[in-house]
Amino acid sequence: MDKKNQGKSQRPPIVVVLGHVDHGKTTLLDYIRKANVAEREAGGITQSMGAYEMEHNKRKLTFIDTPGHEAFSKMRSRGAAAADIAILIVAADDGVKPQTKEAIQIIQDAKIPFVVAINKIDRDSADVNRVKNDLAASNVLLEGYGGNISFQAISAKTGEGVPELLDLILLAAEFEDLSFDAGADPSGFIFEAKRDSRRGVAVSGIITNGTLKVGDEIVAGEDFAKIKSLENFLGERVKEAVPSMPVMIFGFDSLPSVGDRFLKGEKQKAALPSVAQNRTAVMPTLASQTSINLILKADVSGSLEALTELVQNLTLPETATIKIVDASVGDITDGDVKLAVSSSAMIIGFKVSIAKTAENFVKSQRVTVITSSIIYELIEAIEKRLTKTMKESDKSILEILGVFGVRGKNQVIGGKVLVGTLKNESKFDVERNGEIVGSGRIINLQSGKNDALKVEAENECGLLADADVDIVVGDRIVTKE
Repeated sequence: MDKKNQGKSQRPPIVVVLGHVDHGKTTLLDYIRKANVAEREAGGITQSMGAYEMEHNKRKLTFIDTPGHEAFSKMRSRGAAAADIAILIVAADDGVKPQTKEAIQIIQDAKIPFVVAINKIDRDSADVNRVKNDLAASNVLLEGYGGNISFQAISAKTGEGVPELLDLILLAAEFEDLSFDAGADPSGFIFEAKRDSRRGVAVSGIITNGTLKVGDEIVAGEDFAKIKSLENFLGERVKEAVPSMPVMIFGFDSLPSVGDRFLKGEKQKAALPSVAQNRTAVMPTLASQTSINLILKADVSGSLEALTELVQNLTLPETATIKIVDASVGDITDGDVKLAVSSSAMIIGFKVSIAKTAENFVKSQRVTVITSSIIYELIEAIEKRLTKTMKESDKSILEILGVFGVRGKNQVIGGKVLVGTLKNESKFDVERNGEIVGSGRIINLQSGKNDALKVEAENECGLLADADVDIVVGDRIVTKE
């Protein structure tokens, strides 16, 4: 035996599947592992990374499924960084698309070998030659087309060509001579992290060397874990995890950063940060006509990263800016709602729920909460809401705190200006529980005991109002100009 390989054992290849959204990545894995994962994905697209083990010709393979939506580019890059081999999947009826080109760049940056799967050949509009030409134009030269990159035409739906594709992957793995040292200290790669309401921090990883066992101590960046329990990709408890095995790790003190590698190590208190992990805090400020404050919540670290990047890159008028007041992993809590109230912020949630203790608080404080389990629907909803907010930015809102009687046909009321500048003689709508119930005009405006032409936000005032409905405490007056 070669001295260099003494103590070494062969390990299964770690394979990442990359390609444009809806080109069939999850459907391919679904066919291979005979499970309906694709049907359970919200909106039919993968929005977080998953890792799975499977067998072909009595040999194990580990597959990493990555999200196709453009928002998750960093997650795709991490998947490639952890892999030995990539599958570039391209739909035969669609050809090379933006995320296909991005996937090619990710593979090249990771410097890993890859094979091409030309999918959806079962469709009438399939054109394999067109895909080959598209790939050639992107400098991906297939065998028989001036290059040496292996490819296989497949139908992830029917399974046609899939066994041959797996053969190509195993052949590529043989050339890579993948091995590990069972006696080495355990190490691996973290590709996701979240908070489990019952079991604490749950970290998804893949072992790259050694054997990870319950009771082991590991460090990832500045985060420490004494392993309490391990689960395989099926959610079954295991006592140990070996190289190329995807595993769920329980025992971290706080959320480690996705993309970190973990190693065997002891806890060093001096190295640990003094603030909570995975929470980006910004001192809250009151919203103004040009600042839109947001609180971001997501189910896992990778999703939060993608959501943060998306909202930061939203197209807004030059006069408007977005301020992320806070960003964290987990469901929306009453603490988030209180922060939203104090900072005049909207709460944006991706694949999270509103805790029961926070539901009534949201309603009573009229906090805007936008949630969705589908990233592109969430972004559309945010853009729609921001557009509405910008249209209303030149208006003022007064919350009614007191009703003091009637003077002639006019009502004497008092309140606090929440948004904008309330001006004397302005026309207004009366809003009650989110609905417009009437309209009117300000006859006289007072600040303190003096007549005023205008009252700025955060100040209380009194006014004489001519309205076609009886205004009550809790109503809001929204000016029309």
